[in-house]
Amino acid sequence: MIHINNLYRQEEPVENSEIFSTLFQNNAFKIESIRSWLKTPGEIYNQEEDEWVVLIRGNAQLYLKEEIVNLQEGDSLFLPKHTPHQVLQTSEDALWLGVFSL
Repeated sequence: MIHINNLYRQEEPVENSEIFSTLFQNNAFKIESIRSWLKTPGEIYNQEEDEWVVLIRGNAQLYLKEEIVNLQEGDSLFLPKHTPHQVLQTSEDALWLGVFSL
């Protein structure tokens, strides 16, 4: 059976929330779409897997390695496992694609 996921037809977040949707997963990696709308800082992540993320739409500000990082549409970032990071804020329409090694 063929299952089609549409990156742009995902649930919209409410203010100060993030929605994670798995688009594909196997034994080696997972691909997620992440919709976020944060006006206040989100949780601090310290993940067990490597993550490569690209901001498809919107803009975002992260706290990473004691620095503030500003991302715009098209920017990508590699986060090695056990790299604490926090999304400080995003535009209302922020859409990310995250690829995680498992």
